[in-house]
Amino acid sequence: MPAQRLSVVVTRRLPPAVETRLTELFDVRLRDPDTRMTRDELAAAMRDADVIVPTIGDAIDAGLIGQAGERLKLIANYGAGVDHIDVATARQRGILVSNTPGVVTEDTADMVMALILSVTRRIPQGLAEMQAGDWQGWSPMAHLGGRIGGKRLGILGMGRIGQAVARRAKAFGMQVHYNNRKRLRPEVEADLEATWWESLDQMVARMDIISVNCPHTPSTFHLLNARRIKLMKPTAVIVNTSRGEVIDENALTRALRAGEIAAAGLDVFEHGHDINPRLRDLPNVVLLPHMGSATLEGRVEMGEKVIINIKTFADGHRPPDQVVPGML
Repeated sequence: MPAQRLSVVVTRRLPPAVETRLTELFDVRLRDPDTRMTRDELAAAMRDADVIVPTIGDAIDAGLIGQAGERLKLIANYGAGVDHIDVATARQRGILVSNTPGVVTEDTADMVMALILSVTRRIPQGLAEMQAGDWQGWSPMAHLGGRIGGKRLGILGMGRIGQAVARRAKAFGMQVHYNNRKRLRPEVEADLEATWWESLDQMVARMDIISVNCPHTPSTFHLLNARRIKLMKPTAVIVNTSRGEVIDENALTRALRAGEIAAAGLDVFEHGHDINPRLRDLPNVVLLPHMGSATLEGRVEMGEKVIINIKTFADGHRPPDQVVPGML
């Protein structure tokens, strides 16, 4: 007699190929329509399922985990970041947590460069002018931006994505600098032609562009606070494709409005999709709706990792991407 298939609840729509494979392997409840689950819906799913597949938009906190049924044994997160999941509480309840690391590295690094170019070369302004039909022809002083070759790029967080950004920046002729909890091995530093700064204060004060590529943890919350932003040059630019909570968004907005820094390119925000309207109205800011990992290839690969984690768990083994409290 075949073993009973795991009951799996997916909180958002995933690429069709991923959903098809999930359906073939497990007893899956897919999300239709593609809207965010309410807290009550999440609680109900966690009471009834063996596995839940949440995304970054689902806050799986201690209160929700406390309502989970005895069946729930795995939270197979669709995404690398797990700061929206109380991993420690899940562990206390005997619930494993897995994620999908390493999949979005190249896509996110591409988006960093796209934001750097968009901000420094004023691409959104040019696009808006063309779409409005306002272009009057070429002019020597029109649409002047800045050259990125030769500029100092300070990378905050030199993990997989930070290093991928460094490789791209090097190809663009930028000077690569970084601040990280641990200094890279000498051979890696040499390959990236990267300069390590032990002091974040000293680094941000000397950079032309800051790229935020570190995770959100208690130690990185508001790492770029009002004091550090004031250290930056008035011509400097901030780009963030990592986690919005790393930057004090109110302090950043004030600095941009006051001309204390030149511009910003943001793909993530401190309060999710609730964006400060004073930030949204600024002409020297490029805002994107969390598109850093938004490639079909990347999203399918994320789904494949979710499937491997669930299948490995179903076979009685530890998921290959199990998250342990304190590991990120």
